[in-house]
Amino acid sequence: MADRRSMALTVLALAFLFNFISRGLADSFLVFMLAFEKTFGWSHAALAGVYSVYLLTLGACAPMTGMLIDRLGPRAVYLVGLVLLAASLCAASFANSLLGIYLSLGLGTGMACSALGMVPAAALIGRWFDRNLSTALGFAYAGFGSGILLMVPLSQYLIDAIGWRETYRWLTAALLVLIPIVAFLPWRLLSQGRGLASGDSARQSDTDLGPTPVDLHWTIRSAVRSSPFWLLVQVFFFTAAGMHCVIVQTVAYLVESGYRAIDAAAAFGTAGMLSIVGVLATGVLSDRFGHRRVALASFAGTMSGMVALYASGKLAAAGLLAVYILAFGVSQGARGPIVSALANRIFRSGPAASIFGLIFMLMSFGSALGAWVSGLLHQMTGSYDMAFVFSALCLLIAAAPFIFPSPIASGMKERS
Repeated sequence: MADRRSMALTVLALAFLFNFISRGLADSFLVFMLAFEKTFGWSHAALAGVYSVYLLTLGACAPMTGMLIDRLGPRAVYLVGLVLLAASLCAASFANSLLGIYLSLGLGTGMACSALGMVPAAALIGRWFDRNLSTALGFAYAGFGSGILLMVPLSQYLIDAIGWRETYRWLTAALLVLIPIVAFLPWRLLSQGRGLASGDSARQSDTDLGPTPVDLHWTIRSAVRSSPFWLLVQVFFFTAAGMHCVIVQTVAYLVESGYRAIDAAAAFGTAGMLSIVGVLATGVLSDRFGHRRVALASFAGTMSGMVALYASGKLAAAGLLAVYILAFGVSQGARGPIVSALANRIFRSGPAASIFGLIFMLMSFGSALGAWVSGLLHQMTGSYDMAFVFSALCLLIAAAPFIFPSPIASGMKERS
């Protein structure tokens, strides 16, 4: 039992680490955008498109990542991801054209982060955790916020100190040091999977969750024809679109509103740090109060934080910025463990990992749409106002399956 527990915790730590690396380095692009504008004079909309390409690539590669995990194992997939990420950052450090940035930080980083992100993490965690799956997934998702917390302010500091090209080269060197360490981990044991809860206890865990919306053996075809699948897509897709419409512009919005670049990056990074609290608490609170209540509370927090961010830019009030950091930060990423747990629960009698890969892919398309729309609206209007309006509408659509009766809301057993 002790050996199984240590292996399971190692898997959990690795999932956290790779999410930390992939999200931290990917989102650090948001502070590099200002450096690119100063160096090359490229438009904000053009640079926002790089982030959209990254998100589209991240989503499009999700199903393929799941297939490669099944066929080649996690060692090969994670090593390919690290090598691709190092090569992408290195190529970006030598780029002199917008096309080079699109290929390296858009296409290359998207492929790399797919191999390092939540799809392989969920696949591995699902092999080791049964009864505590929601908590484990929440811990893995916390790697995203931790990566933002460290890498975004660190990148801004390094850019100010040594320039953006040298910053990318130092980050590349750090990845190259990590690659041989990852290569020699005991992946054969880590990928076997021996759940901490199994047999009767695992079945009891399923029973405690209440009746499933549809109790049958799922296939990918039957899943994509079902309402639970598309309701989960609705939550994930529109949440991602609404969040990224604001996230991709946050640092630039605060800087243009009069905040120092390092302060704007610190606020963004601190909000990311607080997302750690949100995703970790989501599993526990969902077990206590039900997924529906926790989801609605998280959407209320996101909307409140977004309004505070908008107002802080207009009024330059530190108190409003603090409200944004707290409310938006704690709610950021909170829907991830909820949707992941619901997908695993609803589709557990079929290829749950493949079905979740499809949901994740469509979610990433929503992220890309939000990032692209934010840049387009800024270019068309010269301000960020319409981006905030678009974000609010997307979040209302995302929350609808929990506001109104639906298979993923009324079909769950609410606990008291």
